[in-house]
Amino acid sequence: MGLYAKYVLPRLIDLAMRNKDAARLRASWIPRARGDVLEVGIGSGLNLPFYSSEVRQIRGVDPSGELQRMAGKRAIDSPIPVEFLSQSAEESLAMADESMDTVVVTWTLCSIPNAAKTLEQMRRVLKRDGRLIFIEHGRAPDPSVVVWQDRLTPIWKRIGGGCHLNRKVDDLVVEAGFQILELKTCYLPGPRPMTYTYQGCAQRM
Repeated sequence: MGLYAKYVLPRLIDLAMRNKDAARLRASWIPRARGDVLEVGIGSGLNLPFYSSEVRQIRGVDPSGELQRMAGKRAIDSPIPVEFLSQSAEESLAMADESMDTVVVTWTLCSIPNAAKTLEQMRRVLKRDGRLIFIEHGRAPDPSVVVWQDRLTPIWKRIGGGCHLNRKVDDLVVEAGFQILELKTCYLPGPRPMTYTYQGCAQRM
């Protein structure tokens, strides 16, 4: 791993995701989490302030040591116990089947090489009456925007830590064996190829 990927990119990600539009979506969805929570791609811990007292504990998965260091600082102020797992979410999670009440994933599925494999792990550990909460950017409905998403993704992946602009998030969730219970989509402020956003919750089928 080069210096850019190890030290510079994590700081750029943290800076980019600390904006009012992302915070507004976090405030709408993260408080819905309950019980034992798995957060896939916990990153620098920007979701931590939004969890409610209905959460018993959080287990956060992320392969970046630098991002987890930032998250560790934010976890100091959290009343909820946070455990960090330094691994790729594609790898088998050291958690029992159907052991999590809530799985949270925000702005993460875009950058995981095998998103389907990650969603399989998330489904495995989620209880049958549990909920998957997701906020992700991805493939837009407008053909003129999709053209640019497809053109830009090969370059964007190189500078953005593997981030794909053109993944159709709702299809990925359904194909992994989830039923989407609620889904909202919109463009956030900014360049349209980068800002089409999926927000929702799902349960195991």
